[in-house]
This record gives sequence, C-alpha cells and structure tokens, in this order.
Amino acid sequence: MRIVPAVDIRGGLCVNLVQGDYDQETVFSTDPVAQAREWWDALKQGLIHIVDLDGAKAGVCCVEPHLKALHAAGIPYEVGGGIRSMATLDRIFGAGADRAILGTAAYRDPDLLRAACARWPGKIAVGLDARAGMVSLSGWLEDTDTSAVAFARQAEAVGAARIIYTDILSDGMMQGPNMEATAEVARAVTIPVTISGGISSLEDLQRIRAHGTPGIDEVIIGRALYLKRFTIQEAAAAAA
Repeated sequence: MRIVPAVDIRGGLCVNLVQGDYDQETVFSTDPVAQAREWWDALKQGLIHIVDLDGAKAGVCCVEPHLKALHAAGIPYEVGGGIRSMATLDRIFGAGADRAILGTAAYRDPDLLRAACARWPGKIAVGLDARAGMVSLSGWLEDTDTSAVAFARQAEAVGAARIIYTDILSDGMMQGPNMEATAEVARAVTIPVTISGGISSLEDLQRIRAHGTPGIDEVIIGRALYLKRFTIQEAAAAAA
C-alpha cells in the first residue's frame, strides 16, 4: 500500500481543514511547493496529493503556478479541486500532472468524465467525498441523496481509473479512518481505491493493511504528518 502525502492549498498557503470546514483551518506552511518537496524527498515513491481548496469553491483551477513549480522540481503529483472542464484538464496536464481528480464535475457531468477518461486513459480519478455514506459536492458544502457505492459504480462504468474515497466526518479528526465505508466502496468496483480521511497513527495504517480489502492500494495522509505523529518513513514501513 502506497503512502500519498497531502498538500492542501488555500490562499497560496499549505493548510488543513477539519471535516472540510473552511472556518476550521490550520496553516502548516507558507510555501506549499517547498512542503511537497519535503515529503517527496523523504519518500521518493508514488506521488503527492494536491488539493486546490480555492478551486473547489470557485470552480476553476487556482494553483496552476504551484503545479508548474512542482513539475519543474521533478515532483510527481495528482491534483483535485475546481476541475470542471476539458480546458482546465488541458492546463493541469500541461502543467505536468500525473493524475487529475474530478469530484463535483464527475457527479454533475458524466459526459465530461467520460470524455476526460477517453482522452487521458488511466489518468482520471474520481474524488468521492462522502458524509454518512452519501456523496457530498462543492468542497463538501453540498450534500446529495446519492450513495457513495452507487456513484463509485457509475464512475467506473464511464472509465474512471481510480476512486479516491474521503470520509468527511473522519477527515481532520485524528480518530482513524472509516475503514468499513471505504471497504464497501472498494468491494463495489474493480478499479483501485485510495482511502483518505482520519489517519492519526501507525496503528491506523496497520489496521488498513490487516483489513486486506482487495483494491485499496493507496492511503492519503495529511494532518498526522504535519502534527508529527509519525514520520513519513515510519508510515511507509507500516503500510508496506
């Protein structure tokens, strides 16, 4: 299982939110690119998870200069937030992204998701953010009546290469991930699934590994790394 460090960007800063609440923000670095480089230099495998929090609200990419700087530094990354069009995807992949994450747009515009998957096969992931098992949109500000499992199956059907599942009620809470909800999604699809939200300890990583759900092959870690609950090398060893 691969470790994927998270770098969430808002207002040009590297931040972390609690349960997606923009009013519960902690700033961890004034230089997101330098922070990404620190994680990459320590890990040297996989990629960095970039979240454009301003883009998630605005519906446009707000971090293109950061993406270009990451590419220039040789840091592989995936990015999500504010991706609503093929034109934005063109700019993101032009900036060197290894993977783009469609969330709200994947839900509201399946034709866009289908076209993106056809144009960039294997490089389009669907960010499935859920609150109490139901899909949430627009930076977690809008809840829907669609189940996470149903949406995961729809995303796979139109060509998504991966599901990135975030349990909103776990995110930033430092109380462990929602393993059962993630496993339910993983069992519903055949494409790989990334688990995200709530990782707080090495024991959490060991529990995910021990659960043994087929298809869950990546784990995104944010706040626990910034709070130095463990090192990134320790995380990689626990997940291996």
